[in-house]
Amino acid sequence: MKKPTFSIITPMYRGASLVGESIESVLRQTAADWEMIIVDDCSPDGGEGVAVVRKYAKKDPRVKIIQSPVNRGSSGARNLAMDNAAGRYFAFLDADDIWDSDYLEKMKERIDENRDETVAIFFCGYRRKDSACQREVLPPYKSVGRKDFKRMLYHCPIFPSASILDTGKLKEKVRFNEELRNLRDDYVFWLNVMKQGLAAVGYDDVLVDYRMRDDSLTASKRKMIRPQWNIYRNVLGMDALRSLFYLTTWAVNGVVKYRRAV
Repeated sequence: MKKPTFSIITPMYRGASLVGESIESVLRQTAADWEMIIVDDCSPDGGEGVAVVRKYAKKDPRVKIIQSPVNRGSSGARNLAMDNAAGRYFAFLDADDIWDSDYLEKMKERIDENRDETVAIFFCGYRRKDSACQREVLPPYKSVGRKDFKRMLYHCPIFPSASILDTGKLKEKVRFNEELRNLRDDYVFWLNVMKQGLAAVGYDDVLVDYRMRDDSLTASKRKMIRPQWNIYRNVLGMDALRSLFYLTTWAVNGVVKYRRAV
């Protein structure tokens, strides 16, 4: 059986009310060569989210559901999906975000145009909408150009639902740090990819709707200060002075990011 080009990695927790819209956006893709692996992270919803996914899976076998027997956080759910993925390209999509219908097609064009063999992460811009995904609450966010490990220490412009990883470029497998649970796990994942001498590249295409939910972990920058400090100090092993320097630049860049488009 032919392997899909894209494996769409989707963690889900209490996603019954929103995951259907995300799946619909995948089903509308102009590129059809994909599989979507949704991992329910032991949601305390009586199986409502799983039931929604199964309705779609019955109609289209490219949609797949995995139920984690224990709650592992979004990091563990993504790892479980990746461990069961068959595609070369891992396209990340959270269960409450929405892709434009030509997202995969346009991103594959960008990937094919790339001539830099060190680039393994490809990402685009996204719209920042309210929890109902009806109104833009901030201008679209874009960060164009090449990003390497050193540049990522100052600021992480990569939004998971707008990013694709070319696993064919990896020298060794990379997975999310489950000890971090849902706090900065994606940031550390990108850094671990880049530690292999690889980089990311951002494009000015705006192809994703990011639902800025009121209960989102990233809704308040202040919530992220301690986890970000933990990354510099404990995960990356920096001394206190360097950690403070990078934390300050990260905070300043964060203020800019949430005030205007970049």
